[in-house]
Amino acid sequence: MRALLAILALALALGSCGAGNDANVLRVGHFPNVTHAQALVGHALTREGKGWFEERLGKGIRIEWLVFNAGPGAMEALLAGSIDLAYVGPNPALNAHIRTDGDEVRVVAGSARGGAALVVRGDGIRTDGDFRGKRVATPQFGNTQDVACRAWLLDHGFRVTQTGGDVLVVPTENPDQIPLFERGEIDAAWTVEPWVSRLETEAGGRVYLEERDALTTVLVASARFLGERRELARRFVAAHVELTAWMAAHPEEAKRRVGEELLAETRRPMPAGLIDRAFSRLVFDAQIPLAAFEEFQGKAVRTGFLERPFPLDRFVEAPG
Repeated sequence: MRALLAILALALALGSCGAGNDANVLRVGHFPNVTHAQALVGHALTREGKGWFEERLGKGIRIEWLVFNAGPGAMEALLAGSIDLAYVGPNPALNAHIRTDGDEVRVVAGSARGGAALVVRGDGIRTDGDFRGKRVATPQFGNTQDVACRAWLLDHGFRVTQTGGDVLVVPTENPDQIPLFERGEIDAAWTVEPWVSRLETEAGGRVYLEERDALTTVLVASARFLGERRELARRFVAAHVELTAWMAAHPEEAKRRVGEELLAETRRPMPAGLIDRAFSRLVFDAQIPLAAFEEFQGKAVRTGFLERPFPLDRFVEAPG
């Protein structure tokens, strides 16, 4: 039932966003994750009528923010023309780029590194070999953490298939991971902040492996949007870079805004200490390291999401 409701909600959201092509509306997707902090701060300020992006985009431009659970859904919306830009993990962006023969998706800025980890229950898993026969949750099939999890398991000698193998990888929405973790219905989760910290503090989890330097979030645009509204895209990216620098200079206010927006989107308050914990694992950076995408592509090939490497010469396109 939850899955059906999610599909219906997404369909309604996409329908409302795609209903008109108002030249004054910019449609931006993101997730309710601390790893999407620039979008959370921007969304919070839009709610307050103090739009960070709006003030820098030009007179009359309005932003519609759309919230997704994970990258594959956001990429479907981007390809359908229902959103123009999205904060998303590198793997879904890469998959969408390859799926469309390199024609439809462009990375226009970096956003965050780190903040992803493999969290295990307090008992039962002490060594790599202990994962055999266990159930590991990831946010969504084919998202960045799902591919990273499957690649890590394969690299450690486990047979992993879409529906079974030596370790069962179970795509599970982030909010659902906590109760399943508490009940012992999953043994581990490969996820991102704030869910890493929540599994630790609310469900007694323990970080087994942390991806401290991994590229976690990037800002992508549709090629159509770049072609038709390039100056608007340039201004949005410039505002994103400026906001990234502002967050580094004003971390406490940035954390407060992130907490406010997560409460608005999830209807669940996040303690300041939890946000501090999540921020300590993250680096917000607008640079685009192409080498990171080449690494992700290698993982996607090893895990069967891609048949062969794909040329990435058109994947990164800064609109400035």
